[in-house]
Amino acid sequence: RQVGVPYIIVFLNKCDLVDDAELLELVEMEVRELLSKYEFPGDDLPIIKGSARMALEGQPGEMGEECIVRLAEALDTYIPTPERAVDGAFLMPVEDVFSISGRGTVVTGRVERGIIKVGEEIEIVGIIDTVKTTCTGVEMFRKLLDQGQAGDNVGLLLRGTKREDVQRGQVLAKPGSIKPHNHFTGEIYVLSKDEGGRHTPFFNNYRPQFYFRTTDVTGSIELPADKEMVMPGDNVSITVKLI
Repeated sequence: RQVGVPYIIVFLNKCDLVDDAELLELVEMEVRELLSKYEFPGDDLPIIKGSARMALEGQPGEMGEECIVRLAEALDTYIPTPERAVDGAFLMPVEDVFSISGRGTVVTGRVERGIIKVGEEIEIVGIIDTVKTTCTGVEMFRKLLDQGQAGDNVGLLLRGTKREDVQRGQVLAKPGSIKPHNHFTGEIYVLSKDEGGRHTPFFNNYRPQFYFRTTDVTGSIELPADKEMVMPGDNVSITVKLI
């Protein structure tokens, strides 16, 4: 819920190992209560019981192949098709870069927003100085397209761009639509040990890794003047300078 997952389908695995039907019902009730606690519709969302092993072995019955069919049906009926941000300015994080003989440099990634068409100018932004280039080809699943749009995993052919000019972690964007920055402020909550987080406090100039789309960057944390250290479980305002 904290990271914005809007829908959940639960698959209870290894149900073939449980002979007591009432015990399975009890587990399902506990799962629904837990989901309701975190503001998911625990009473309404699909819970599929089955056995992944039996399904992989091709065994018939509701614990075998039928459970996978029910899971697929739940995916189709319960989870709506995501809304794609096709109206925004084009933006695509770079996942990988290839040099193809006779064609040039191809950059792959998932279009985050907007539409990119063959022949349009784009900028390569982030990490190093911004560079302008032109998209001369759009490819998806080995098919050449006239355009790519939000949600598509595509490869973009870039005119006059060397492989070493682009790297994972940069973004391709509509010219002038975004600016790179090397510092920011934010409000954070530090996960405690019981939540799977830190066991110890941290101090001013602590340097963790910050993850931005397809890369991670070291950043130096500056704490407020009245804050000497941050303990697990604390909420705090920080200023981060990326290194």
